[in-house]
Amino acid sequence: MEKVGIAELPLHYGKAPYWLIIRMRKLAEKIITLIIQEYGYDELLNRLANPFWFQALSCVLGYDWHSSGTTTVTTAVIKAIAKPELGFALAGGKGKFSLKTPEEIKKFSEVFNLSTRKTEELIYASRMTAKVDNSLIQAGYNLYHHAFFFTEKGKWVVIQQGMCVQDQTARRYHWISTKIKSFVEEPHSAICCDLKKENVLDMTSRKSREARKVSVDLIKEGPNRIKNDLLSIIPSYQKNLKEFFHLKNQKQFKALILKMPKNINWDAVKKAYDIQPKNYEELIGIKGIGPSTIKGLALVSEIIYGAPPSWRDPVKYSFAYGGKDGVPKPVDRKAMDESIKFLDEIIKEIQLNKKEKLEVFKRLNSLINE
Repeated sequence: MEKVGIAELPLHYGKAPYWLIIRMRKLAEKIITLIIQEYGYDELLNRLANPFWFQALSCVLGYDWHSSGTTTVTTAVIKAIAKPELGFALAGGKGKFSLKTPEEIKKFSEVFNLSTRKTEELIYASRMTAKVDNSLIQAGYNLYHHAFFFTEKGKWVVIQQGMCVQDQTARRYHWISTKIKSFVEEPHSAICCDLKKENVLDMTSRKSREARKVSVDLIKEGPNRIKNDLLSIIPSYQKNLKEFFHLKNQKQFKALILKMPKNINWDAVKKAYDIQPKNYEELIGIKGIGPSTIKGLALVSEIIYGAPPSWRDPVKYSFAYGGKDGVPKPVDRKAMDESIKFLDEIIKEIQLNKKEKLEVFKRLNSLINE
């Protein structure tokens, strides 16, 4: 699986005014229809999966340049105009609407006349992308928005967002099916974020490969083996995570003890033992195997079996452009120019009346001249 981008965005409250939503829908429909007509569905998915293009689209539609609402409002606008007769659909959304994703995938799959097997694959992809971002990369973000785009050919893109309560930021994740290789190893081609966090468990990293293997082996041994391993490394004292990393960075890593998660789901561990998963993807797909259980297995694999996972946040570079007032930083013109190039190809060809076309170019020019 190739995950093509993550954006970290501040949480903004309030709703977009209705007059703006109406205009966003009209413009979005024309832009997306033109992309389909001129370039086809694959190009539409490629652009939706690209965080630069998605952010620029939101700006052109007239919404905030960097807030968390960029994700929720823009995807909601696209969902409103994603009619099956256009050949693509969008399932899911924010909060409770995300829970309806499987049901909506089934409904649209029937319209597209997709096979039962293909429908099940789409539902599986929806569930696994959410599981991976919610559990395998533990940076403190809990998913609250999940949008699943797919075409009548069964190709898909996922755009989802998580919230970190501690620092009141949101992080966005993009996935695309056409470049899928694995759900659990190196799924990212680009990760964009203004805030790189420390001590982030990343079980999708290539460096976590052995830890993933050991985690599966531990599960196959059964709950008692895992409990015994935990007891063997937890004496009367414990070192907290912060001290663990401080000493490890000082090259004093000798039998240091981590504080284990207290809420490992032992019922899920027992269920996984009964299933005997063949690989890590099958393991994390088991209901009840969540962040705490994944972290507990990772820590045991490191401390006892010498198979350390990656503890580095997979964020690679900044995504948000900045603001005209310098908040959160001065505008990054180079990054913005790259986004504008994508949209310029569309706007030059778009069939809008003169007034609408002028408005679009005004927005593009305002982005360049900020």
